[in-house]
Amino acid sequence: MAVDLAHTIFRWRNASPWLAREVLPARIATLLAVVISLPGIVAGCASVANNAAAGLADSLSTSILNQEDPQLVREGVPTFLLLLDSMVEASPDDPRTLGAAAELYAAYGTAFTSDAQRARILTTRARDYGIRALCADQRNACSLEGLPFDEYERIILAVQRKAADALYSYCVGSLAFIRANSDDWNALADLPKIEVALAHLLTLDPGYKAASVNLYLGILNSLRPPALGGDPERGRGYFEAAIDLSDGKDLSVKVEYARGYARLVYNRELHDRLLNEVLVGAVKQPGLTLVNSLAQEQARDLLASADDYF
Repeated sequence: MAVDLAHTIFRWRNASPWLAREVLPARIATLLAVVISLPGIVAGCASVANNAAAGLADSLSTSILNQEDPQLVREGVPTFLLLLDSMVEASPDDPRTLGAAAELYAAYGTAFTSDAQRARILTTRARDYGIRALCADQRNACSLEGLPFDEYERIILAVQRKAADALYSYCVGSLAFIRANSDDWNALADLPKIEVALAHLLTLDPGYKAASVNLYLGILNSLRPPALGGDPERGRGYFEAAIDLSDGKDLSVKVEYARGYARLVYNRELHDRLLNEVLVGAVKQPGLTLVNSLAQEQARDLLASADDYF
């Protein structure tokens, strides 16, 4: 999928206050100007619109994930959300454009929005785009909402490798929506379904976004203690796999490992070790600079609150 911002989901829960900035990166601004200058092409030719959306999303993803200033991203992304909306209007059945919109709305709605009501609105759109992306790519995966678990599982397990991008976008949009509606038991009831979809991604291609998929599975399995149906030890295995698959370069995995597993089982030693490793880790990594910068901020916050928690 063109926009690989989904690994921000569930991670940036306690980001520090943003520093003020006024302009978009030159490269992103140039791309935006080029796309806006071609309204006739975007409106009149679906194939060109699709290519423009994919190319823009690729460049946007790279620029965002390598950015050291979260505020710059926070202020710039809404423009591209509106742009992706317009591209979806021009190509309403293109899974690539729908998937890009799902992932970016999910990332923005969970990482950069502090207002609960606004987060619900944004992540509802992320979920809807993700559902549409999967439906556009796999027609037998339409109308998933409200299906009994067994029927849902049968349809998801029939999704083919060529639809992996769309399935991933569907998972990301759905997870963002569930997080924004965590006080709604109807939303939480869909977590087992999304776990099935994520696990199926690993069987479709064990190397496909493997670190992110393992991270999400780790989070899902450590959301609840065993007495309430959780499986923290299974979650721990997923977290360890995500660390190995990212070669330890994605510092946010260790933050979620500490927050999700170590705190759940009250393992102070593991908690502090993981977070101190984050603090001395290298922030600048291709595609991970923004995530790592925020991970270090969260690691400091978690360590500061550890005495009160344990």
